[in-house]
Amino acid sequence: MTTSKTVQQLRAEWVTPENFRRYGQVIFPNLDGKSFNIENAQLVLDRGAPRFYIMRLQHRGRRFHTITRHVQCTQCLGSLEGKDWFIAVCPPNNNIDQPFLEDIAAFRIPGNCFIKLEVGTWHAGPYFEHEVVDFYNLELSDTNVVDHFTHNFLNSHNLEFEIL
Repeated sequence: MTTSKTVQQLRAEWVTPENFRRYGQVIFPNLDGKSFNIENAQLVLDRGAPRFYIMRLQHRGRRFHTITRHVQCTQCLGSLEGKDWFIAVCPPNNNIDQPFLEDIAAFRIPGNCFIKLEVGTWHAGPYFEHEVVDFYNLELSDTNVVDHFTHNFLNSHNLEFEIL
């Protein structure tokens, strides 16, 4: 007997520093010469060699059924060429191995900023409707090898999400 999956819709909010605080930081441009302060990304990259690279993604759409977290470092993501994009997130809870469904939120990220995910923040994305988007990504050099924990909602809840 097979049961059909449920598709849960998530309405994306435009990201602001205030509404994203549970998950990390939103970093907007500052004038050159401004001193370091709390508006700058507060990074945790001391458990390995940092890796800063451009990640090319194609045909991502807005549906997902897996969500990932990294418990050893922060991660920064931003699009190049000013393209808007989407991400779904759930606050860090490093005492359990799955995110709380009721805490999953979706955000629309404008192309003039980047986000920093707190250590342990669950995230699905980036997602977008463009053909191709290049993203800069700052994490540790081995994050995707030794610090990549994924939860599959199709397996656990027969559930898929769609960002609106």
